[in-house]
Amino acid sequence: MNLKLRLTIVSFLQFFVWGAWLITIGVYWFGTKQWGGEEFGKVFATLGIASIIMPALTGIIADRWINAERLYGILHILYGITLFFLPQITTPENFFWVMLIAMMFYMPTISLSNSIAYYILKNNNFDVVKVFPPIRVWGTIGFIAAMWITNLSGNKDSGNQFYIAAVFAIILGIYAFTLPKCPPQNLISKDATLSEKLGLNAFSLLKDYKMALFFLFSLFLGAALQLTNMYGDTYLSDFGKIPEYAESFVVKRSTLIMSISQISETLFILAIPFFLKKYGIKNVMLISMFAWVLRFGLFAYGVPVGLGLGMIILSCIVYGMAFDFFNISGSLFVETTTDYKIRSSAQGLFMMMTNGFGAIMGSLASGWMIQKYFTHANGDKMWHEIWLVFSVYALVVAVLFAIMFKHKHNPEDVADLKH
Repeated sequence: MNLKLRLTIVSFLQFFVWGAWLITIGVYWFGTKQWGGEEFGKVFATLGIASIIMPALTGIIADRWINAERLYGILHILYGITLFFLPQITTPENFFWVMLIAMMFYMPTISLSNSIAYYILKNNNFDVVKVFPPIRVWGTIGFIAAMWITNLSGNKDSGNQFYIAAVFAIILGIYAFTLPKCPPQNLISKDATLSEKLGLNAFSLLKDYKMALFFLFSLFLGAALQLTNMYGDTYLSDFGKIPEYAESFVVKRSTLIMSISQISETLFILAIPFFLKKYGIKNVMLISMFAWVLRFGLFAYGVPVGLGLGMIILSCIVYGMAFDFFNISGSLFVETTTDYKIRSSAQGLFMMMTNGFGAIMGSLASGWMIQKYFTHANGDKMWHEIWLVFSVYALVVAVLFAIMFKHKHNPEDVADLKH
């Protein structure tokens, strides 16, 4: 089996084991369990808490002590085992703690999978800019496949979604041990400082003004990255409370509609090399931020029929550009601007800011805001106003980024990834 195919399988399963429940957990939480919105925000904050602690830590371990592919496999097996407990839980408090453990195992595997792919591809003389996006696109296809399986099998409101993810996570963990070896790259000299020995030197990147700004805006945009994953399926399902929309395809197959977002990703991921080389990393990230403004704004005016349906579908199409243009270009920015000895740690730091502090801020703030200001006495949510607030937030972040972040486009930075 050739290397690109083996990495494609890893990418597919990496996001399959997340997509099986990430979009539909809201329906399970609000519909089946009848648990509250503020508690739901806390559960989604587990993604952020885990991303603060684990990616940088596992990046340090992979940089210094353990082969990255072995660590990756162990984490996925433990993630799968933990997921098996979730359907048995009867209180939101216990659900929070078990989900937190699961996320401690899963979240660092996202940045680790990037580091593993980059290492294997470079070590075998592949052009990472050209080869990695087509491999990564299969991660999105895996996410879509998992969403469809969960919905079409009738499990979008069932705890079985966690069992589906668990089985494939363990399979992926076992498969990871067959990958080419990715040994630690950062050899420790006798004269190394304590900070260097612990791998904490990646945090020195924050001393650089441009890098500090990059990570700051990663945090602000990270607050928006999971909002439609948190509430999108629930938003579409809630149209079922309106008689004229109750039997619509949008309501009954809301997860399939939401999967258009991931289908869109497959197209925009493939377009990333062109956009990076032509417009540069800053402009690609800026395009992503304005795409988030459209993503939320179009949802605000969507309904399951007519022009409103077109807005929902267009919002899902825009999502591909919004999500991947920042995540992939941000990851490549880190790859081209950091020393090879700390790249795993730096990738972990990027993940910490987006899916860590950013996700916590977005999850807790949105859960509190929606429950306090945008929920009627009967529990119905004011979705139009909710999406408009999110859209304005994204607009403010985009304008500030355009003004404050200075980065001159240098095609050679992208070309360097070939080596």
